[in-house]
Amino acid sequence: MRVVFAGTPDPAVPALRELLASRHEVVGVVTRPDAPAGRGRKLVPSPVRECAEQHGLEVLTPSRASDPEFLDRLAELEPDCCPVVAYGALLREQALSIPRHGWVNLHFSLLPAWRGAAPVPAAIRHGDEITGVTAFRIVPELDAGPVFGVVTEPIEPRDTSGSLLDRLSVSGARLLVATMDAIEDGTVHAEPQPSEGVSYAPKVTVEDAKVDFGVPARAVDRMIRSVTPDPGAWAWLDGKRFKLGPVELPERDACEVGELSPGEISVQRRQVLVGTATVPVRLGEVQAHGKKRMPATDWARGVNIEQGTVLK
Repeated sequence: MRVVFAGTPDPAVPALRELLASRHEVVGVVTRPDAPAGRGRKLVPSPVRECAEQHGLEVLTPSRASDPEFLDRLAELEPDCCPVVAYGALLREQALSIPRHGWVNLHFSLLPAWRGAAPVPAAIRHGDEITGVTAFRIVPELDAGPVFGVVTEPIEPRDTSGSLLDRLSVSGARLLVATMDAIEDGTVHAEPQPSEGVSYAPKVTVEDAKVDFGVPARAVDRMIRSVTPDPGAWAWLDGKRFKLGPVELPERDACEVGELSPGEISVQRRQVLVGTATVPVRLGEVQAHGKKRMPATDWARGVNIEQGTVLK
């Protein structure tokens, strides 16, 4: 089939590469416009654009998917199908109607669970044990289209959003190409999603990544892993943001400390503990304001943490 691929961030790149290695002809790529990044806020291309240009593909970067110029060019490319992975923009009916087999989206959850922008963080934060990838036909309603196929993936106890998404992007890429093959062969039929079990996962903001130590330790652990590496967990320390990597749940008899109030720091010889609503958690890597990221024990040796200091 002639396909036009749509995607933007790093997790979309494996799917584009799989499509390029498949029997299908990638005749163009749609991605978000170059965006400011880094301290200098210079405009940088998306990872998908970089990959596409390395392979000599035509790249379309409409500010909106409803732009007439974009729709005209898309129609000229005559795609049979448009596979999508994390494109990041709404697709209206005008665009959806152009390819004869529609737009097929790869979504990083087991739909109808966790529709929306951030399914992987939501699955980790809520303690799901199993997640996966769903290939479905895009319809105007958010992530509600009929399903072609799924791949499941266990969520490991130490998974972060980054590590889990890395695995899902690879298995999902294979699912997407298999779906393209089956659509061309006429051997697959999209099944409606069940009406029960619908949940939503909105975009995670920096404010959403602030750690609340007033909840049980397991909830603190899941929350921090869910926002690692992006946007990154943080709390207030002495009125400045203190960034936190994943924590550990030490055995209670190994804590060598009395009860700690939520957020209270206890510096010990081989560990730095922080109180929660249940047992303390052991800090991993941290980044104090104006400092480099480092193990919590190295950070604690370089500062004077007074008894009763609290992460808020």
